[in-house]
Amino acid sequence: MSESHFTDAVAVHGGRCAFLCAAAVLSVIVAAGLPARADDAKPAAEARIIVIGEGGVSAEPNYARITSGVTARAKTAKEANDAASKTMAGILATLQAAGIEQKDVQTSRFSLRPVYFQEPKIEPKFIGFDASNQLHITIRQIDKIGEVLDRLIAVGATDVGAVEFLHSDPSKLLDRAREAAMADARRKAELYAHAAGLTLGSVAWVTEDSSSPLFAPKMAMRAVAPSAVPIATGEDTLQVRITVGYEIAR
Repeated sequence: MSESHFTDAVAVHGGRCAFLCAAAVLSVIVAAGLPARADDAKPAAEARIIVIGEGGVSAEPNYARITSGVTARAKTAKEANDAASKTMAGILATLQAAGIEQKDVQTSRFSLRPVYFQEPKIEPKFIGFDASNQLHITIRQIDKIGEVLDRLIAVGATDVGAVEFLHSDPSKLLDRAREAAMADARRKAELYAHAAGLTLGSVAWVTEDSSSPLFAPKMAMRAVAPSAVPIATGEDTLQVRITVGYEIAR
């Protein structure tokens, strides 16, 4: 190729490159000036009214669980165990006579250990053995709890206490408390929407506070079996706390 032909080719090629580069720059400028497409835009945050709802349901417990048993001390392990076993036999017979079913009586702890008397700067002195036999007792007839405790003490139980009042079906009470909490949340949300001049929409989400207390005892008490050991079952309040987010109607 001659020098003139080579120069002409370079000129043509250079002109084509300049044209393409100019077109690319122009397309970038035009694209920058156009509005963004709807599918490229980030959606704005949805408006919400967020409130806390609280609900509670009061109910009396319908059964109880107590701990009872015997602790006996003697010079030998056999004597201590025999004494504890004799008293425990009386406890079990008493529970049966009171109408407590065998399935509702469970041994919770049994122990047999040496006991020493300790004084400062003196070698510990062995004084005997302690035998302990403890029961968990479920009382289905809650009005009998005072009578049962009285009988246990009379037959020689040395350990009586840890009375726990329970509900046989707390899930139903919990559902009622949840409904009350939702109603409370709705009332608050409608109040805020009206005050702000908005129209309340549907529920967007609900969360339940897992740290809410299951049962909170109330001060309303009633005595059980006043002729025996005085026991008050009282009344419990099951509480639920939720957070609810509501849409704003368009």
